[in-house]
Amino acid sequence: RATGLLDETLVILTGEFGRTPRISNLPGESVPGRDHWPQVSCAMLAGGGMKTGQVIGRTNRKAEHAVERPVKFQEVFATLYKCAGLDVGRVRIFDGAGVPQNLVNDGIQPMRELV
Repeated sequence: RATGLLDETLVILTGEFGRTPRISNLPGESVPGRDHWPQVSCAMLAGGGMKTGQVIGRTNRKAEHAVERPVKFQEVFATLYKCAGLDVGRVRIFDGAGVPQNLVNDGIQPMRELV
């Protein structure tokens, strides 16, 4: 923190899926385990001028689904773009056919809790 680098550096830690809230033993599996669970996931964001040090959202006690402030992945992306100085309402990129595409879907905004 003394160097100030965290103020201008975005740090992101995330996975592609959460894991099932209970151990499963599906047919054909040799060992019980926890499968992909896209209903709930988590991410850790730091730096980039964000208001960090907080938990946003909450699941039920079994971590099966969100019960408070569900966050969409595109909200996370919009937040990161804003911290990088990009306006998600104005910046467009062009796909392989030359068609302009938005950075995130219409109506998606940066997470108000962080910016």
